[in-house]
Amino acid sequence: MSSTIFLANADVRKVARLARLAMSEAEIETARAQLSGIFALIEEMQAVDTTGIAPMSHAQDVSQRLREDAVTETNQRELFQTIAPQVEAGLYLVPQVIE
Repeated sequence: MSSTIFLANADVRKVARLARLAMSEAEIETARAQLSGIFALIEEMQAVDTTGIAPMSHAQDVSQRLREDAVTETNQRELFQTIAPQVEAGLYLVPQVIE
């Protein structure tokens, strides 16, 4: 079942206008050819029968090596708060940004 997508220069002009892109006729023709190639590749990929194949997050079956979650730094909170511009009740005070 082939439903080849034909992209016209007018389509590319419309997308360029919506994206606020100024494109010459040569650039429009180049973009049309590239986009048509992308759509053809997508169509080819969609034609592949993937029945029974589970979706994967990675092309290889790999897992992340995890290390033990151990504290490696000493608590220097009070030291850092002594050099902070404003602190109250152990919290850093910052200027309001969003009203």
